[in-house]
Amino acid sequence: MTSGQFDAVIPIICVTLAGLVVLLAEAFRRKGEHMPIGGLAIIGLLGAGAASILLWDSNAESFGAVTADNFALFVNLVLVGVGILTVVFSSQTVDRDRLPAGEYYAMLLFAIVGMMLMGQATDLLVIFLALETMSIAVYILTGIRRDQQQSTEAAFKYFLLGAFASSFFLYGIAFLYGVTGTTNIERMSTAIAAQSMSGNPMILLGIGLLIVGFAFKVAAVPFHMWSPDAYEGAPTIVTGFMSTGVKAAAIAAFVRVFLKGLDPMIADWAPVLWWIAAATMVVGTVVGVAQTSLKRMLAYSSIAHGGYILAALVVGTDVGKAAILFYLAAYALTNLGAFGIIAILGTRERANDDLRDYAGLWHTHPALATLMTLFLLSLGGFPPTAGFIAKWYVFSAAIGSGYYGLAIIGVLSSVVSVFFYLRIVVMMYMTDRDARPIPPPVHPVAMGGLVAALIGVLYLGVLPTRLIDLAQQSISTIF
Repeated sequence: MTSGQFDAVIPIICVTLAGLVVLLAEAFRRKGEHMPIGGLAIIGLLGAGAASILLWDSNAESFGAVTADNFALFVNLVLVGVGILTVVFSSQTVDRDRLPAGEYYAMLLFAIVGMMLMGQATDLLVIFLALETMSIAVYILTGIRRDQQQSTEAAFKYFLLGAFASSFFLYGIAFLYGVTGTTNIERMSTAIAAQSMSGNPMILLGIGLLIVGFAFKVAAVPFHMWSPDAYEGAPTIVTGFMSTGVKAAAIAAFVRVFLKGLDPMIADWAPVLWWIAAATMVVGTVVGVAQTSLKRMLAYSSIAHGGYILAALVVGTDVGKAAILFYLAAYALTNLGAFGIIAILGTRERANDDLRDYAGLWHTHPALATLMTLFLLSLGGFPPTAGFIAKWYVFSAAIGSGYYGLAIIGVLSSVVSVFFYLRIVVMMYMTDRDARPIPPPVHPVAMGGLVAALIGVLYLGVLPTRLIDLAQQSISTIF
């Protein structure tokens, strides 16, 4: 049990210091000198993970605006895993694509700082600051290949739309503050319940603006149009990082604000999120079927998975809340593994992210073909993978609370999505490779990261009970 004023922010401090050390290492590195900058990033992330484990059950608070309850710590551990896997997969791609290593790893770490702060913040203004910290770093990572027009264009679109969404979020905070007199999430909940504000047009407007801001970061329909272009233009491993880390942080803040601060208004906002969740599942799946670029296909897949998570948020029960945390962990391992393979198979000249580029992969890289198959099956929700348990958990929560329509839409969307996942599998095993160059060999470190991700996917698919219990314990600390 810890009681120091700074205890709750120790995981954030670890990652922040690692980012500063990476910048200093880059500044003092001689031209052409090799320095294990990625290793420095991993040390900082491991420190943050260790601090999160040691803070478990402490419920430490710092400055009245940042908490280290088990919910936040669970999200921290997911983000640490996302960060470490991203760094491991980057070991092969940073040098190959001639990315500025110091800037790349520093921005990666600072983005994780913002993500952690979003999960731990208990004040709307702190959430906004964390959102901007994360967003600015991710904008830079999206356009870090400054010599490529597509990357620069993607970053510019992402920045403009992101700034627009942030303004909605900030106006939402202003309206809620004007009505309740506070930006603290817990005090806001108390004020709304005490004054019976249901139906108040000002607070409804504030809630609507917050939904727009969060929905943009989660890439929920109809605020999803930025994601396919941003995902396609960014370096592939950055795309994997965005699709998992940004989504996990945004969902964590979404859950805390709506199921904690705005819970007295659930009858007003739940129907809106019902339609957003349903539309997100349907659009992400249907449009994804038509894609031939794997990065765009997985972008729409990410949209659909965001819909599944929002369905659990709409349910709002303890089972639904725990299902959100389990889904975030399972999805992070699975999606990062898939994007890691795409990144590894790319070259500086071409991304090798078209469906045809995977023709005959079983004959040239059988290990990668096997790994990709298992990751895709998990995304599709096949047993015995983490994706199957995650979807089952979400749909059972929806059915248990009487949201049969939402559960049916989710199941049908999941069934349709199997088509574009299996299409890649068929291409890898049953299609002859054309005259295109054979992809490069895989770096042992990157292969180790892929194997670790696969072990996690299979473990959570076969023995999910431990993580489910941790998710339920995490939820009980804040609700």
